[in-house]
Amino acid sequence: MQDTSLSLPVLPSSDWPEFKPGWVWLVGAGPGDPGLLTLHALNALRHADVIVYDALVQKVILDWARPEAEIVYAGKRGGKPSANQKDISLQLVDFARAGKRVLRLKGGDPFVFGRGGEEGQTLVQHDIPIRIIPGISAGIGGLAYAGIPVTHRDVNQSVTFVTGHDQSGDTPSSLDWAAISKGSQVLVIYMGMKHLDRIRDALLAAGRDKDEPVAIVSNATTPEQRVLETTLSTCVENAKAEGFGPPAIICVGRATMMRQALDWQAIARGEAPRNTDPLGRGRPAEDR
Repeated sequence: MQDTSLSLPVLPSSDWPEFKPGWVWLVGAGPGDPGLLTLHALNALRHADVIVYDALVQKVILDWARPEAEIVYAGKRGGKPSANQKDISLQLVDFARAGKRVLRLKGGDPFVFGRGGEEGQTLVQHDIPIRIIPGISAGIGGLAYAGIPVTHRDVNQSVTFVTGHDQSGDTPSSLDWAAISKGSQVLVIYMGMKHLDRIRDALLAAGRDKDEPVAIVSNATTPEQRVLETTLSTCVENAKAEGFGPPAIICVGRATMMRQALDWQAIARGEAPRNTDPLGRGRPAEDR
């Protein structure tokens, strides 16, 4: 019988980097599923004295920490009371100066809309040594768990990742939606649910087709994952009707149609693909 417990895995023998006292490791925890954690991230969990984690880090991942480790919550969620970013960064400095091995554990990848760059800057400015450990970003891994490839040679040769809100919590004023719409075949939008209506309107005004496929993946890669397949013109109303909210990834473009063939979780449940040729090409990709 397969052991499905989350006991701490045994790391294979290797020349793992030493997690030294006084260092801060900025580590991506991936989009949710503990199995998507990197081995470097697991090694960090096994050695950290202090773990400062974000709201989107699955609690089960923290079960892999050393029993003696201090666990500190520093989550930030839009519209909810949360720690100030400056205070979080300076807290990392204080822990490191106290001689602790500090693990800053962030959902997804620390450098993809994760403020890892800001925290790293503060640490470097205070002469704290750092190590960066990338993680699987939700905009790639989360969509893959929904059966949506962000690139497919029959669909798109470009993909653009954007954030749905800026530091003020509003839609980013610096984004040129017209240029983005014309320049990228597939758009992957992080943190966009709060302003989905504005984003939809901006894309339509920029010339995107009102019937363009859209997929919204909430709680990606977790047991609570849900996927909404809709269109650009109806996505706001459909998301509201289906109770979709953050955290969620929004994908705009024909790549979302590939879910009809590549919904591997449905296939694992014994369900047949809805359409093995959703683009209507008529022959396998390897034959083209």
